[in-house]
Amino acid sequence: MPHRRIIHIYWVAFLFAALLAAQGCAVAPYTGRNQLMLVSPQQELTLGNQAAEQVLHEEKVVRSGAQVNEVQAIGRRIAMVADQQGYQWQFYVVDDPETINAFALPGGKVFVYTGLLRVAKSPDEVAAVIAHEIGHVLARHGGERLSNTLLAQVGQEAAMIALGDMSPTATKAANVAFGLGAQYGYILPFSRQQEYEADYIGLMIMAQAGYDPRAAISFWQTMMQQDKAKPPEYLSTHPSDRNRIAELERAMPRAMQYYQNSRRM
Repeated sequence: MPHRRIIHIYWVAFLFAALLAAQGCAVAPYTGRNQLMLVSPQQELTLGNQAAEQVLHEEKVVRSGAQVNEVQAIGRRIAMVADQQGYQWQFYVVDDPETINAFALPGGKVFVYTGLLRVAKSPDEVAAVIAHEIGHVLARHGGERLSNTLLAQVGQEAAMIALGDMSPTATKAANVAFGLGAQYGYILPFSRQQEYEADYIGLMIMAQAGYDPRAAISFWQTMMQQDKAKPPEYLSTHPSDRNRIAELERAMPRAMQYYQNSRRM
């Protein structure tokens, strides 16, 4: 066996051992799904803070006004229900009326674009989006994605060693094939699973905070009309709007119980 290949095998074995030693078993809130977690909450927080600094530097953030007040009030109300220790929840509005989007970073920083606020028809619909983003943070989806990316990289290296010595052309083709297989067979479906999970968690916590969970369905019904040129679901990181609505409807009975209990308090 060539000396270089022996070194590669030891390197991959070392990486696998390191990953297994670092592996933490996490459980997603509300759904109880077991998660592979190879990064610590502190590592996530550091990465989230770095990303937030970049966003705040590059994007046009609205500092005051009615929209900012609304987003911050809704976000804080939902975050109080989430009651996650160690997170520093902050809610920002980004001035971009053409972008219908929102995102959250590990640690609790949530960004909502004015384009989304333009489309949302009520505070309850805004709450549905913010709760979804908070759901991503609560379930540590950022750290989980990073963990699975690390695992996929090690798997690709192991696959190349298992295939043995090949020509540069064959090696390149195998790398492309592995990358496509991981992308469409695992990474994209996994990303969609996280979106469904954030939808579910978000539905529950918005209801607990006293926002009508049925607004999540009306929001996604509106979104169905916004962009007719969306890619097929299997090519996307997100579920189709239709499938998303169907899952929300399945979860609605439990969410309505939370909502009704919140109104009695």
